[in-house]
Amino acid sequence: MIDANEINEILATYKKYGWELRRVLLTAELKKSVGELFEGISVADSAIDAAWFSRAPQPGVIAWEIRHLSTAPYALLEHLDETDADFESALRVVETRLRDAVAKKQQA
Repeated sequence: MIDANEINEILATYKKYGWELRRVLLTAELKKSVGELFEGISVADSAIDAAWFSRAPQPGVIAWEIRHLSTAPYALLEHLDETDADFESALRVVETRLRDAVAKKQQA
């Protein structure tokens, strides 16, 4: 399982390249050990540990990246419009894709 130092390294790297931490998904286990790292950030209970980052590459459409919080780096990138009525649904779809991809990698 990933530890607080490794998570801080991930957060620092994203910040260095202009990404903003927006949301976090945590399993109960990881939330107990590192939940305090995410004060002021929306943290949701989840079956997967991941962090949502965003930055605006152009007006209207915003780059959102979900990064699996593990020692093996894996992330998915989407360009989304936060004003779109389906924005939250689009995030859930990407979360499901990440969860499925991670599960597949763990089975291999």
